Amino acid sequence: MLEPRILSRLVYFAAVVETRSFTRAAERLGITKAVVSQQVARLEEDLGTALVLRTTRRVEPTEAGRRLHARAARILREAGDAVAEAGETAAAPQGTLRILAPADYGALVVVPVVADFLRRFPDCRADLRLSDRIADVLAGEVDLSIRVGRLADTSLHARRLATFEEVLVAAPGLLARRGLPASPVDLGRLPLVVNTALPHPAEWRFEGPAGATTMHEASAHLSIDTARGVQDAILAGAGAGILPDFMAEADLESGRLVRLLPDWRLPGGGIHAVFAASRLRPARVSAFVEMLASSLRRAVARRTPRQAKEGSSETAAAPSLAR
Repeated sequence: MLEPRILSRLVYFAAVVETRSFTRAAERLGITKAVVSQQVARLEEDLGTALVLRTTRRVEPTEAGRRLHARAARILREAGDAVAEAGETAAAPQGTLRILAPADYGALVVVPVVADFLRRFPDCRADLRLSDRIADVLAGEVDLSIRVGRLADTSLHARRLATFEEVLVAAPGLLARRGLPASPVDLGRLPLVVNTALPHPAEWRFEGPAGATTMHEASAHLSIDTARGVQDAILAGAGAGILPDFMAEADLESGRLVRLLPDWRLPGGGIHAVFAASRLRPARVSAFVEMLASSLRRAVARRTPRQAKEGSSETAAAPSLAR
């Protein structure tokens, strides 16, 4: 039978392994670093083996420590699920909702939904981190992570909330000077703005009306490492560039930007909510994900009628823009 003191010490040990730091483990658990260090040392005494290697920069588990953590982490997650299930009631969601979202997407899309969520559930608080890094959900840094793009293989559970399309856009003033391109081949006569935060920023792959694909190697007149920076540069007339449709939507609707090559499609991607796999999640997490999914569905419904009209409207605009 597992002794209670050893079970409790596994909590400290798991936090140290997952954060690779006694200091960060203490911050996560809300206790002092000395207590964490003491409890891990006593666990090593109980088991008669070294579990972690302490260096000046970080903490690494030994081989025995890695094996123990692999099993202990599952036990602790199951225990956490059991406690959450026992405490779950039909009452409104409560507690602190911790979310990670990409900086540009989070500011534009997630922040308004968080504000609505807090109005609807006043017993909740939110800790929203806008960052392009990927937080370790399993390590307990966040309740869920919003990821935009192609989702890499992961042991975490992901729910696809929506899809998005990449669109090639430019400012009307630039097109008045340079003319509208008729095909990807014509992009060579336009200055181009490239997002260097993407994995392959200069590889623009288009699919034509008949299904054929072509690759345009974009020669950047201006390189920027954020989507928001690319958007601002395009609006300023620095060049044509690629934006996700949710960022370009308002500027296309207002006429500040024009969609180029509407009959040619660029690869799109998905918008996912990612969380640690478990049978049960806190009510606040489930409620927020449903609200975000609903908001994204409404946005897609608004965007679809406008996109359906683009083929004719872009063609009609060509004579007035060309010089």
